[in-house]
Amino acid sequence: MMRKSPTHPDQLPLGFGKDAEIERIIEARVAIRAEAEAIRWRFRLMVIETILLTSLVIVTGLMLHQPPMLIARGAVLIGATCLSTGLLLILLTGLTGKCLSALRTWKAWRSNLLAAWKRP
Repeated sequence: MMRKSPTHPDQLPLGFGKDAEIERIIEARVAIRAEAEAIRWRFRLMVIETILLTSLVIVTGLMLHQPPMLIARGAVLIGATCLSTGLLLILLTGLTGKCLSALRTWKAWRSNLLAAWKRP
């Protein structure tokens, strides 16, 4: 048989009973941070894409010897369109995630309600 060694008075007591609660708190914080990082990365990607397409229009216009005002107008149009559609895509992605989360919550609530009703 193994004997439990006595703890030293200077040693902090370990509370293993609170592991589930601590784990839940940590997971919630990590999920919030990951969601914020995901939104930031989507926005960065959208900005990089906008800059790339705008510069591509400028370079193409210069290579084809187009008038500068035509190049500027095309670049502004492409940049604004790309930026607005990117923002719209990020917004729709966020709304879809919120709707799916609400749907999952509603389904869980509904199944718990039906399970309680079916019990004798």
